[in-house]
Amino acid sequence: MTALVPHILLAEDERHLAMGISDNLVAEGYLVTVVTDGTDALRAMTKGGFDLLILDVMLPGQDGYGVCRALRQAQDTTPILFLTAKNSADERVHGLTIGADDYLGKPFHLGELLGRVAALLRRRAWHQPQATTCQPPVHIGGVRVDFERFQMQHPDGLLEDVPAREMAILKLLCSRRGEVVSRDEILDAVWGHDVYPSSRTVDNFIVRLRRRFEPDVTEPRYLFTVRGVGYRLAPELEAL
Repeated sequence: MTALVPHILLAEDERHLAMGISDNLVAEGYLVTVVTDGTDALRAMTKGGFDLLILDVMLPGQDGYGVCRALRQAQDTTPILFLTAKNSADERVHGLTIGADDYLGKPFHLGELLGRVAALLRRRAWHQPQATTCQPPVHIGGVRVDFERFQMQHPDGLLEDVPAREMAILKLLCSRRGEVVSRDEILDAVWGHDVYPSSRTVDNFIVRLRRRFEPDVTEPRYLFTVRGVGYRLAPELEAL
């Protein structure tokens, strides 16, 4: 089964930096694969299955510009975000000219990187042809949940961006509201077969979701735990 969350390929040869970026992207709910060589990045992208490529310029094997150029020549439209110390105006213009969708220089602010990643993935989602599979927004406890924009709107009008994996879990529960969905089913659908964490990971994500719309997380009114099995979303949610 294909995972319901975006899969990012990170091509970065500074291993400590790569692991730091990867950990933060995973914490936001994304699947992440790391490569440290431009040739490996191109090989992985050619196999397909990625929703975003974060690409350093100065890579061994083949530099990032070469990777980007080869992908665009092959008609690969996967969004590409250059993340590099080569940050002069001429370098940025060159990167965008050969086909990158965004360009961020090092050193960078983590929040800005995450914001740009989310924006590129939203833009990609809006251009996907499978519009018939979109799930309409719903209300949960006065909070409007927009699955396609990865956002929740609170009763006071405040808009909150929601990490992709949290939204994928909620989307699965909404599609089967009133039914008990096991932890294993959630792991299989949201993380996929290749990345399979413990069931405790699901519990932690459920806690985060409850904080977003439950008036009292200690006494849930909408998202219930079925002890020893999984979770159930209240059946009386209304599509908008």
